[in-house]
Amino acid sequence: MEILWVLMALVMLGFVLLPFLRRRRGMIEQVPPGHPDAADPANYGFVRQEELDIRMPGPDQDLLDVLDLVQHTQDYRAASQLLAGTESEGELRWQRVQAFAGAASLELQQRPGGVSETPGGQWLRVWRAEAPKDAGGAAVHAEFLVQQAWRTSTPGTDEFRIIMEEARSACADAALLAPGDPIPYIVELSVARGLAYTQAEFEQLWLQILDRAPAHMGAHLAALHYWCEKWHGSRAQATSFAEAAAARAPQGSLLAAMPLFSVFEHLPEVNLVSSFYQSEVVTKAIHGALHAVHSARPDDPMLAHVRHLLVFFLVRSERWAEAMNQLIHVDGHVGALPWTLSSDPAAEFAVYRALAVAGYEANGGSPATLLR
Repeated sequence: MEILWVLMALVMLGFVLLPFLRRRRGMIEQVPPGHPDAADPANYGFVRQEELDIRMPGPDQDLLDVLDLVQHTQDYRAASQLLAGTESEGELRWQRVQAFAGAASLELQQRPGGVSETPGGQWLRVWRAEAPKDAGGAAVHAEFLVQQAWRTSTPGTDEFRIIMEEARSACADAALLAPGDPIPYIVELSVARGLAYTQAEFEQLWLQILDRAPAHMGAHLAALHYWCEKWHGSRAQATSFAEAAAARAPQGSLLAAMPLFSVFEHLPEVNLVSSFYQSEVVTKAIHGALHAVHSARPDDPMLAHVRHLLVFFLVRSERWAEAMNQLIHVDGHVGALPWTLSSDPAAEFAVYRALAVAGYEANGGSPATLLR
């Protein structure tokens, strides 16, 4: 029996890896009808893999325009103006703070600087130096330090702790500049995870956020990490946190999708039971997320995050038509879970997309039958 399970695992692993290996080796092979590589996502107007945008979960043209301008000119002022004009309590401001911080962090990684070279992300340092009272710049700087800690050092090391302590101070400075802004406290949620705040300390921080933005989806996702089994909580605590958020979600809020994110955070590393994704726990979480998506505002900045995770679960559940209905809304952008956990988010997304198309066509679907 143990040998049988091993053989089944190898078959499943080969099914997942074969498309990767075929693409990476540049092999051109004939594949049978119904195989993921036989279905062509381009027939549905989907974006080519090499053109997928890995920076964001969905479109934000204003942000892209400003990012391009800032990185081209190394002048921070357009970023400052964009954040100043973005509602402080909303999801969009948080996403834009993350994007600016991530851009500066990646620039620094690509151009660390030297004797004759200016380090990347110099525009952020100039921003903080020239406009120390700018709340937007302070928030971006705090998030930049957090991303640097996770990107360049290992949790538990002195280097990691030093950067995180600096980030904690930067969060406090940003909070003083904008007392009603939840973002400095949302940034600190990652600091709390990295520095292992006690649960009592974390609860105090969480109350600061609830006082300012009780239905903030981005904040809830950041807090969920702390309560997960792999960090400072447990599966039961994470589930309880997610279900409580869903239960108190106001009408039209995407918080109803929180249980699906909790399920994702606690997926088994190896799953040999095909029915797992049809189990009651997973099915209930998927239905909650689908309800949230259908009830949410079309312009909700967090909508794409939920849709991307639904694609993952719907494909795994072999609910092909529903997966396709989510794909038509998010295709083109892949800067969201679960794809960002991969070293190649675009390739990971493309595999799931190909599986969805193949499954859809194998069950009688076609571009003509896909509702848009």
